[in-house]
Amino acid sequence: MYILAVIIIILGANDSAVFAIMQTPDYIKNIVEKLEQAGFEAYIVGGCVRDLLMARQPKDWDVTTNARPEKILEIFPDGKYKNDFGTVLVPVKPANGEAEDVVEVTTYRSEQGYSDRRHPDQVRFEDSLEKDLSRRDFTVNAMALRLITHNSQPVTQMRDKKSYELRDASYELIDLFGGAKDLKKKVIRAVGEPEDRFKEDALRMMRAVRLACQLGFMLEPKTERGIVKMAGSIKFISGERLRDELIKILETDKAYEGIMMLHEFKLLQYLMPELERGVGVAQNRHHIYTVFNHSVLSLKHTPSKKWQVKLASLLHDIAKPQTKRISSGQEATFYNHDIIGARVTEKIMRRLKFAGQDIEKVTSLVRNHMFYYNVGEVTESSVRRLVRKVGEENLADLIALRVADRLGSGVPKAKPYKLRHLEYMMEKVRHDAVSVKMLAINGDDLMKLLGIAPGPKIGAILDVLLSEVIEDQKLNDQKYLETRSLELNKMDLKELREKAKEKIEEKKMEDDEEIKKEFYVK
Repeated sequence: MYILAVIIIILGANDSAVFAIMQTPDYIKNIVEKLEQAGFEAYIVGGCVRDLLMARQPKDWDVTTNARPEKILEIFPDGKYKNDFGTVLVPVKPANGEAEDVVEVTTYRSEQGYSDRRHPDQVRFEDSLEKDLSRRDFTVNAMALRLITHNSQPVTQMRDKKSYELRDASYELIDLFGGAKDLKKKVIRAVGEPEDRFKEDALRMMRAVRLACQLGFMLEPKTERGIVKMAGSIKFISGERLRDELIKILETDKAYEGIMMLHEFKLLQYLMPELERGVGVAQNRHHIYTVFNHSVLSLKHTPSKKWQVKLASLLHDIAKPQTKRISSGQEATFYNHDIIGARVTEKIMRRLKFAGQDIEKVTSLVRNHMFYYNVGEVTESSVRRLVRKVGEENLADLIALRVADRLGSGVPKAKPYKLRHLEYMMEKVRHDAVSVKMLAINGDDLMKLLGIAPGPKIGAILDVLLSEVIEDQKLNDQKYLETRSLELNKMDLKELREKAKEKIEEKKMEDDEEIKKEFYVK
């Protein structure tokens, strides 16, 4: 059949790895046992083997077998097979009470031709585990684990056979490409020739960076060179797939290192070319770093674990290169880079197919990252306006972004007194009316009071009332609001909208002037 190198459970058979393997769920053991009872080979394979050997809890489990899909379906009648890649989804119900899940049971296969740089042009089912493992991306993901049960049949032509005996079963690790050594050395290495692997699926280049961030590993030099050479093919990958890998990188504790690897390996210029435009762009006297370096350092120092806040920290100055102007005093200014930056951020996120709610959150943080706040100068009403603009649920994230911005500028003190005071003020006004639904009067009340039908005029009156209440919370009184509504009802819709806009613009101009003072923009 085939020759396999079978290696002892790795890392000196350390106790934690052995214990982790002993925790293989019963439903996985049952799947393997049923396949072997039917006369087929079956192995746990891929990332879950890597995680087990690192004493990490696998998120997903994969089983590979020489059984063809139709045979797998005979053994597991509840399985679903709706693809051309030999993967049958077998439903399982964990014993710990968790919701029903599925395990992918896949026939050994080899693949040929990747004209779209993602899907193989031809899939061939194989009888050899070696053929299946050789098509995988990285050595640490190309290992298989054999659970030896009483139904297991001996594998012929085995050499250097070693196994580690546990209490109720033996486990054999099949490692044909040095994955165990690479785990020990903490290295991400492509299986075979890196360029061949990246031609098969260009996303693997970004996945290499993501794995390095998740595991705290380094990339092997030949694999690095392969990424640099093949980087341009990443542009053929769909926005959704790129987005998912980017989020996973941002979710790690190595997000800064991940973005720098994407930059060094020439991938970032295809993923977010707008960010690369900041390379070498100097700033004004408040910044010692270029726009790009400041952006990635802000990401590095983001105190929040939320990927949305990390992304906002990375992109908050994205529009500085295009808004840079040199004033008469020879100082660089970047007026409106926050507003334009929000638009650029939205463009990037839409291109990468982010969800609408995530786009709204990140762009709001970018748009408002320059909020002005100086103790003794800012009123409760201005804090309420800030709360209304960004939403109470985003206030902590906005402060985290400001902290990242400061630390990314080389400022030693992350949270000065004025930011701590702002947190105090936000807490103080958190129950104040900052939205129409928090007014002491609503649309139904107005329709009864004014005797008018539902329509845009009701909303316009409520907007004017809210703008006044935000400035003075004592006005949020039902009797006052009723009296004021009778006065406002004498205006037509256009006048009401202009009045609401006038109040908003007036306050925005006040805020903008203060921002200019603090951030030295013109």
